[in-house]
Amino acid sequence: MAGRGAGPGDGPHGGGLRATARHYALLPLRIFLGVTFVYAALDKLTDSQFLAASGTGSIGEMMRGVRDTSAVPALVDLALKNPEGFGYAIACGELAVGIGTLIGLLARLAALGGALISLSLWLTVSWASDPYYYGNDLAYLMAWLPLVLAGAPYFSVDAALAARRRRRL
Repeated sequence: MAGRGAGPGDGPHGGGLRATARHYALLPLRIFLGVTFVYAALDKLTDSQFLAASGTGSIGEMMRGVRDTSAVPALVDLALKNPEGFGYAIACGELAVGIGTLIGLLARLAALGGALISLSLWLTVSWASDPYYYGNDLAYLMAWLPLVLAGAPYFSVDAALAARRRRRL
């Protein structure tokens, strides 16, 4: 049975290479998504053109450009009611998701937020990508799902808080 991960050293607390790999398998994904979302947020928040209602490179112009090809035009219409507010909301959401993912604080909730942001961007901005795999928002959505399911059980604030609660019992 050792070949199936049930041998000595291969359990969740064993010292085997497989156990170590299983423990930390999601850590690179967590770091990538966290850094990417923090970077995306800071890029938006520091770009005065992006956070404008109109003009080249603005969120408003981008939303108007994708409105007719979006899977959910009503979502784009909602964003167009206040493009600057929508831009700030997306940027702040990305920042919260990125930081939460990196430090592992409320990691499942942060991952769910990342998945929802990616879903909304896929249904609006990258929906018309042809072929579909040219739009990266669907890939980001799929990348968030393992973190929604597993959270951040290692190297995280969540893990430290869980260990603290266990010690109190």
